[in-house]
Amino acid sequence: ARGVSQKISKTRWRPVPSGSLQTTETFATGSWDNEENCVSLWSIGDFGNLDSDGGFEGDHQLLCDIRHHGDVMDLQFFDQERIVAASSTGCVTVFLHHPNNQTLSVNQQWPAAHYHTGPSSPSYSSAPCTGIVCDNPEIVTVGEDGRINLFRVDHKEAVRTIDNADSSTLHAVTFLRTPEIVTVNSIGQLKIWDFRQQGSEPCQILSLTGDRVPLHCVDRHPDQQHVVATGGQDGMLSIWDVRQGTMPVSLLKAHEAEMWEVHFHPSNPDHLFTCFEDGSLWHWDASTNAPEKSSLFHQGGRSSTFLSHSLSNQAGVHQSLVSSWLSTDPAKDRIEITSLLPSRTLSVNSLDVLGPCLVCGTDAEAIYVTRQLFS
Repeated sequence: ARGVSQKISKTRWRPVPSGSLQTTETFATGSWDNEENCVSLWSIGDFGNLDSDGGFEGDHQLLCDIRHHGDVMDLQFFDQERIVAASSTGCVTVFLHHPNNQTLSVNQQWPAAHYHTGPSSPSYSSAPCTGIVCDNPEIVTVGEDGRINLFRVDHKEAVRTIDNADSSTLHAVTFLRTPEIVTVNSIGQLKIWDFRQQGSEPCQILSLTGDRVPLHCVDRHPDQQHVVATGGQDGMLSIWDVRQGTMPVSLLKAHEAEMWEVHFHPSNPDHLFTCFEDGSLWHWDASTNAPEKSSLFHQGGRSSTFLSHSLSNQAGVHQSLVSSWLSTDPAKDRIEITSLLPSRTLSVNSLDVLGPCLVCGTDAEAIYVTRQLFS
């Protein structure tokens, strides 16, 4: 853990070059609710030997930072050198990292990517950009204005804008596959959009039945693109199969508190990670034979086995093709949950996982890093 004297809204690992054997050593953070917000780069380079707990001695080191206008609402690495930040001012900025002198500079900006129009706002008033996803050379942004933008890096104007994509706030976006994205909104809907289609209608709408619980976060299974996880205001983890039905395949009760982010492990997707408003950070293990694991921060986190409540029957689907997240065999349905933070304080707003490493940022002005996720 490291105190950083700013509330952290987003944390992201820098991707490792494809084909590289090295582990990641750099992550970015964005802040919010501070007098001056910034985007920062940190290194967890090898600072000496293992201590008695098996942890690494030495803090993560600040490499560089740059001022950011407005709260950082989302943050994504575009490539090794560039980071894209979404602002509460509606602006989307691409920052460039210069490793030779460890500085960040503004590389590109779309100042009014998101804005409200209408009788109450004679010209226009800015609307927060709430989510971004990158797939070089493209950047997709969503916002409180219900707008979806498709930008291409090095282009001044948006390549495509779906103006009235949603009448409610869009909270998050991710790619399903290259021309298709999935968004979640403030009335519990998950929508799939295909940029190959003209018009402003989604090609599919799925929703939580009953209460229109706002969904805050979404992530797609790295290997099985039809499997999507979402989390929202009620703290419930929902697993969806976008090939079938309009409801989640399973609902996993987690917390009463809001779930801010959900991430499948990119190379080990039977493992999933979530963070919450009540200061908790959870590791969900759906691999069928989960061994007993020690807690992340050497606190002997209490492990509990939850039985997921599945809403649909997968009979007829070849079992080996079914993700462990969709399995309805009760023996395989057990999911082990480990709490990863020793004590709950303020909200854990963001987390990211890559290889054996996890980083998370909190409103308690602290960043937590582990390099031994599966030890």
